[in-house]
Formats: sequence, structure tokens, C-alpha cells
Amino acid sequence: IGTQFPPENPEYENISSLILLAKIAEQISKKEFKIVNIDVTIIAQHPRLSPFTSEMRKQISHSLNIEPSQITVKATTTNGLGFIGRGEGIAAQSIALIRKKS
Repeated sequence: IGTQFPPENPEYENISSLILLAKIAEQISKKEFKIVNIDVTIIAQHPRLSPFTSEMRKQISHSLNIEPSQITVKATTTNGLGFIGRGEGIAAQSIALIRKKS
């Protein structure tokens, strides 16, 4: 995020991450690529996020202009281990498969 959207730039202060995601999607499209699928894992002890993953999928698909079926969002915990398990933070990992437009 810091490379594309530097934290010292006031334009990005308190901006929705969905807006930033849409900007990245535009850059991908301009380079003649398209998103094939996305997989997201959110790691948090609290709050429990599983009830919200369906809505997250919808919001992400809307920002990227792709189908919700192209996105997987999962939530898990560390079973009480580490800073996440102590409720001191949340982590997220994602991967996207992109390919050249035909």
C-alpha cells in the first residue's frame, strides 16, 4: 500500500480501502490484464469475522468489477497464540491471479 498510496500523502488519509482497491484494478486493466480470482484470509481472534465474509466478498467484487464467485474470503483465528491471539492485532493475507487480456 505504501508504494502506491504513501501514508504521508493527505489524499489517502482515512480513505476507504475499497477505493484504493478500485484504483489498483484500474491500473491492472490499463496494463491489459484482468483479474482471474482472488483469495483472502483474515486472521483475528476478536471480533469473529466469519459472519461478515459474504458481505466482504460482495464489496470487493463491486470495487473490482468482477463476479463474487471469483473471490474467496475466509476468516480464521490463531487459537489464542501470539499478538493476534491476545487480541492485539489483526492480519490479512491475499493473493490474486491475473492474466493478460485476450
